[in-house]
Amino acid sequence: MSSRRATLAISLILASAVSASAGDLVIPGTGDGLEMLRHLAAAYTAKHPDTNVIVPPSIGSGGGKIAVAQDRAVLGRIAVPLSAADEAVGMVAVSIVRVPTVFFTHPSVHIDNLSGRQISEIFAGSTRSWADVGGPDLRIRVVRREEADSTLQVLRATLPDWKDLAITDRSKTAVTTQEAFEVVSSYAGAIGFGPYSKAIEQQFNVLKIDGMHPTSVDYPSFTTIRLIFNRHHVSDEALRFIKFATSPDATQIFASYGGVPERAGD
Repeated sequence: MSSRRATLAISLILASAVSASAGDLVIPGTGDGLEMLRHLAAAYTAKHPDTNVIVPPSIGSGGGKIAVAQDRAVLGRIAVPLSAADEAVGMVAVSIVRVPTVFFTHPSVHIDNLSGRQISEIFAGSTRSWADVGGPDLRIRVVRREEADSTLQVLRATLPDWKDLAITDRSKTAVTTQEAFEVVSSYAGAIGFGPYSKAIEQQFNVLKIDGMHPTSVDYPSFTTIRLIFNRHHVSDEALRFIKFATSPDATQIFASYGGVPERAGD
């Protein structure tokens, strides 16, 4: 997502949230772990009814950074590390949970396990039919993300075949996590990738990689979700929420969604 588009999206999302009470804590950013973070927010609000924590739709990790950098939000959520430039202006990140990055298909595919090499060949476009990997005689429709997307960056960093993988130009680009889910659910034979949650297994086929399910300790690809703030403008309420996000209560919430808790720092 470009900086200009991200800024516009931030403005629209935060403007809609500002109409609520002054006790709102809006946390914009990545779509990774969205359902899980909304559950976390609801649990915090239940314990602290004077603060309504809002986790709006995705504007990407870049959008979350912009919102915090421009003081449009006290907290943001990202799925990429902060850069040296981010840290130089006072931005701080607290890692709270790891979320498996998974490949998922339209239910028409009827496959639940592929090798890492088979998956990379599908996204490269050299494998074009599911019949070639033991599935139905159905054309493969690849759904990708923009190159700067955090989920794609994680795949390039964690899966050897993806480091320099050129994704087929026959693919459809989804700008957000929600859009990736929507596109894959709309087309028979479609495959995409995104953050894991137990809920998506009710709608899609979530692929094992070389026999490893996303909840396996040996699963090869994870995204780390971080809460970010500007050390010069952080509020006490934001710090209290961060403390809650690293508490045993949060650990139980993360586990129920397939996430693995993280301590502060990477």
